[in-house]
Amino acid sequence: MPSALREVIPVSAYQDQRIVVTGAGGGIGAALAHRFAAEGARVVVNDLDPARAAVVAASIGDRAVAVPGDASQIVAEAREALGGTVDVYCANAGHAAGGGADAEEAVWEAAWDVNVMAHVRAARLLLPDWLERGSGRFVSTVSAAGLLTMIGAAPYSVTKHGALAFAEWLSLTYRHRGVQVHAICPQGVRTDMLTAAGSAGELVLAPTAIEPEAVADALFDGMEKGRFLILPHPEVAGYYAVRATEPDRWLDGMNHLQQTWETR
Repeated sequence: MPSALREVIPVSAYQDQRIVVTGAGGGIGAALAHRFAAEGARVVVNDLDPARAAVVAASIGDRAVAVPGDASQIVAEAREALGGTVDVYCANAGHAAGGGADAEEAVWEAAWDVNVMAHVRAARLLLPDWLERGSGRFVSTVSAAGLLTMIGAAPYSVTKHGALAFAEWLSLTYRHRGVQVHAICPQGVRTDMLTAAGSAGELVLAPTAIEPEAVADALFDGMEKGRFLILPHPEVAGYYAVRATEPDRWLDGMNHLQQTWETR
């Protein structure tokens, strides 16, 4: 076939990029790791459970390496495993803490540590290199709870708002210096975390739950289009607008959900 007629196969924008995905032993994290590897990237699969991280890395093949451990403390080891550089950091590990204002201090502390401070610690280590070379990408798995809220889960909702606020701050502070930031905000996703949400999750999240791979698809579409907010459930944009412009209407609606849950 003449060279002019040969099919041109585009090279992925992520070919040979070096990616870290925390909380990648299953669910959204595993889907992100698989998708980045399929795009030609080299991926660190992190999870607190070494066995889960190893299984996902093995299922991906030679483009992945498992780096288990606390998501707050693996940046240096992950960077070394990738040859000294991280191009994309997916802060996906999350702590699904239920309860209300009466939740124990330890529950609040764990949610704050995983859902917010792990992101801060990672950014602290990643930013110097990214700013020096003028490029880097930070992906925060926030959840719609960070834009809205979640009944029955005060520690989770409050700290996910913190995760969104930190992602916004990173974006507005460094976007002109080449750092791209994305906040993924899905509602229900068919993962262990949805199961752990119990009856509140069954009421609010399960009816419209999607597969983890759909979240990965939404992220890649959003990255291509340069979007900060990634909304795998498009209806969340409408809820977010009502929350911002008609807060009492929105609170009345959420309180109705709360009452429905209490009487189930």
